[in-house]
Amino acid sequence: MDLLIVAAMAAVAVALVVYSVLPKGTNEKDAVRRRLAGGRAVDETAEIKNAAREQATASLVKKATPMLSRLIMPASEQEQTALRVKLSNAGIRAQYAQTIFLASKTILGAVCLIIGAVVGLSKGLPFGALIGAAAFGGGVGFMLPNLWLMLAISDRKDKIRNGLPDTLDLMVVSVESGLALDAALKRVGDEMAPVHAALSEEMRIATVEAQMGIPRAEALDNMARRSGVEEVRSLVSVIMQAEKFGTSVAKALRNQADSLRTKRRQAAEERAQKTAVKLMIPLVLFIFPAMGVVLGGPAVIKMIEALKNSPTL
Repeated sequence: MDLLIVAAMAAVAVALVVYSVLPKGTNEKDAVRRRLAGGRAVDETAEIKNAAREQATASLVKKATPMLSRLIMPASEQEQTALRVKLSNAGIRAQYAQTIFLASKTILGAVCLIIGAVVGLSKGLPFGALIGAAAFGGGVGFMLPNLWLMLAISDRKDKIRNGLPDTLDLMVVSVESGLALDAALKRVGDEMAPVHAALSEEMRIATVEAQMGIPRAEALDNMARRSGVEEVRSLVSVIMQAEKFGTSVAKALRNQADSLRTKRRQAAEERAQKTAVKLMIPLVLFIFPAMGVVLGGPAVIKMIEALKNSPTL
């Protein structure tokens, strides 16, 4: 009972901290109300409060996350670099992204561990099973950020992969119209932002890096590493080879776009062919038994009634 009270108090404390950090949803309504009344859209008092809230939140995150992430911080520089690459593949490039991610693993692990212990106590489990339930909950909470990161990476890679053929077609038009490759990258990155935001973001970053003095090959290689998509790596290799050997960049881009479009069509056909095989399991397990009951049920009932009414049995 004491552990339940402690767990409830801890949950209430965490909820209060989160509520104090989250922004209020009434600010926009208040701003619209002030504008309709003829006043300023910004409330000075609310603005000061929001600034203080943001500063307190940043200070809390800055102080708490290093302590929480230090427990599971990767020991080697290679592991830290691999984690940074994964976060960049998911489109997360904040300054403290790695620290916040590791801290979230610690927090979720501790919260799920407490939840597992509380559930075990409420079920009246013995001590060994209680420890197992708490350990299972802690492991699940510890692995949840990894699962979220994996899903985010997969979703972003699919978006970049689906946007490559259209982007390459627009790059071909831009290069053939007289734009240089850097200008074409910048123009296409700006034009494709509403349609393919992830790929547009990567192209913009590569353009900014090239404008800052980084060699174009290195900027494009960084773009391929950030995206984590094999097709982007192939595109960068084709561009570098075309520039190295003096061949037409537009022709190379057109061939690459045709190849990517063919791969996308083949992948769609492959998924369509797999559909029939994947439907066999639900058909055999759920649909066929139900059809058998519907079709054969009345006949079985009639046979049972006939056997019961038969004088010879």
